[in-house]
Amino acid sequence: TALPSALFSQSRSNLNELLIPELYVGDEGEESDGAMYRLRVAAGQRSFLPQLTTSTYGINGDYLGPTLLLKQGTNVAINVTNELDETTTLHWHGLHVPAAADGGPHQSIEPNQSWQADFEVKQAAGTFWYHSHMLGKTGEQVYRGLAGMIIIEDERSPQLGIPHRYGFDDIPLVIQDRRFNASGNFSYIRNHMDVMMGVQGDTMLVNGTYNPVFSPKTKKVRFRLLNGANARTFVLKFDDNREFELVSCDGSLLNTAVKQREVILSPSERADIVADFSDGNPVNLISEPLPADSPFAMRGMMGNMMGRRGPQSLQILALEPESLLENSEQVSASLGEIVRIQEDEADRVRQLRLSMTMGMRMGRRRRGGMGGGNFFINDETMQMDVINQRIPVGSTEIWEIENTSMMMHPFHIHHNQFQILSRNGRAPEAHEMGFKDTVKVGPDEVVRFIMRFENFSDSENPYMYHCHILEHEDDGMMGQFVVE
Repeated sequence: TALPSALFSQSRSNLNELLIPELYVGDEGEESDGAMYRLRVAAGQRSFLPQLTTSTYGINGDYLGPTLLLKQGTNVAINVTNELDETTTLHWHGLHVPAAADGGPHQSIEPNQSWQADFEVKQAAGTFWYHSHMLGKTGEQVYRGLAGMIIIEDERSPQLGIPHRYGFDDIPLVIQDRRFNASGNFSYIRNHMDVMMGVQGDTMLVNGTYNPVFSPKTKKVRFRLLNGANARTFVLKFDDNREFELVSCDGSLLNTAVKQREVILSPSERADIVADFSDGNPVNLISEPLPADSPFAMRGMMGNMMGRRGPQSLQILALEPESLLENSEQVSASLGEIVRIQEDEADRVRQLRLSMTMGMRMGRRRRGGMGGGNFFINDETMQMDVINQRIPVGSTEIWEIENTSMMMHPFHIHHNQFQILSRNGRAPEAHEMGFKDTVKVGPDEVVRFIMRFENFSDSENPYMYHCHILEHEDDGMMGQFVVE
């Protein structure tokens, strides 16, 4: 039995101080010529809601994991020990790493075993994350807590006027929606609607904090926004409609900040924003539903039905500035150093089509030892022993992603970041001009992006591409490629 949503209404009367994940800078030692990170995956418990205890999974803690701080140009070793009673993985989402260090389904870690990823940090400053990528179980394991944020710093990033004091004026926000049952545990059910739409909840958690509040001490604050939800898309804005500066998208800083009043993040997308609190007024960060005319809104009868479900807006974070605010720098006019990849640099074009069925038998068909089979890429479902694409190392490719279904799919590719070329033939807007690893593909939309497949080749270990609605990924909408 699910808890009635009104039982734990989110308001300013029962606020909780926002938890800030520990910043893990790595350990120096003989085991690595760079930074060594030791992660322990284990079961735990946490009281998210008053007088209730929830069974959880966590990384170096009871829920979620520490924020990993990586520095461009350094070698890192991340050692993961699995203390769960089930197999798991940890994938470094958005990082450009060798396939054997990617942490995808092929790098699974059995109970009471360890696995280590070794790689050089090749990317410039950006916000990334890590999470379980266990075949057929990603949705459930992430829902229970197996995720955390990654920050990459480079030599330039601290000099750009963007707040960068972690936990003070540089604040990570891992935004998730959850359902709780009457005993206080997560209600991860996977009924027909959950599989079709992805699991969505009515209770918001930010960094694992229910009904959180943060008190800015500086006039400007950088928020690293991560949509860590399984399936819900967030339309994030302030409830007084104040403007903010968007300085990054997914895996890179933009060349210049973009002034906006809202940012739309599908599951796994990130954005860094700089908000101004110099007026001293309290304000709320909220999420509003996608308008019916949005290119990412669900089409047809299901769209009408979903439009009638749930609250019209979701409370994300209350902000109550302190009375005396420290001055902040101006954000530099020039941020990133992104050079656009030209279409004529591409060696080939690949076409992928995303599709899904709507029948009530969803999740019952079996393929390759896992359930599902109602979500497809090029009419195929994920099979561990099938390599769907083979890509020559050093090549540059254009991928055309066509969505023939009635709902948006956030398409994610491993190995490297890409640049969006067009949406239905139109150039991307300014906020999508950086390097990305996940792109929203709306119903009846064709998105084209260009990507370099460089530095790493491995004919044995594949990378993944998939929908990042985790229940869709778990039920078939995933493929594999090798760079060789």
